[in-house]
Amino acid sequence: MGLLALLQTDPLAFVLVALVLMLSLALHEWGHAISALWMGDTTAKEQGRVSLNPLKHFDLIGSVMILLVGFGWARPVPIYPPNFRHYRVGLFLVSIAGIVINLLIATTLALILRWMLDAGYLQNPQGFLRVLLQAAVVAASVNLNLAVFNLLPIPPLDGSKILQSFLPLRWHPYIWRLEMNPTYVIVAMLLLLTVFRQPLGNFLSAVRTQFFGLFGL
Repeated sequence: MGLLALLQTDPLAFVLVALVLMLSLALHEWGHAISALWMGDTTAKEQGRVSLNPLKHFDLIGSVMILLVGFGWARPVPIYPPNFRHYRVGLFLVSIAGIVINLLIATTLALILRWMLDAGYLQNPQGFLRVLLQAAVVAASVNLNLAVFNLLPIPPLDGSKILQSFLPLRWHPYIWRLEMNPTYVIVAMLLLLTVFRQPLGNFLSAVRTQFFGLFGL
């Protein structure tokens, strides 16, 4: 789901969604940074990334992807896993932290929508209420997209590090080198956004349907 259509049909709703997403991406990366700090790695703190300032985490290409296709990324938080007090536990918790935050945001918005439905506010909404409703639905959907997209076990996405935390240690140096290879990263992202875009989009759509169905929406 791209956001450019929303910009054309309802600019105010687009602005609200953009603000929510800027905060969502900042919270996602802040989650990685603060959990790394808790696990003993100060790399992110030393580079000023334990911050909720969206500009600290802004990534131009990732942001453009959110506008075009509904999923993307922020500037990755630097971590140094050997600093973790417990390597495997730290790698798992730090990697999943951002995903959990996006899921919490999507769930919070869905609960608000459910409350609005029960209170009768969704019956023929008008004016600014309609804009808020539309913005909440889109923001919840994109946060869910971000969580599911980042769960993919493909380096450099968070899902690859979650999987890595369970893999034999002798494999880890190869995975880290793969993530540091800019050619690989570009090719992997291009494949996701071209060859695998339609099946990924269909999968994300199915997840959104199930997610909102849990709340009777």
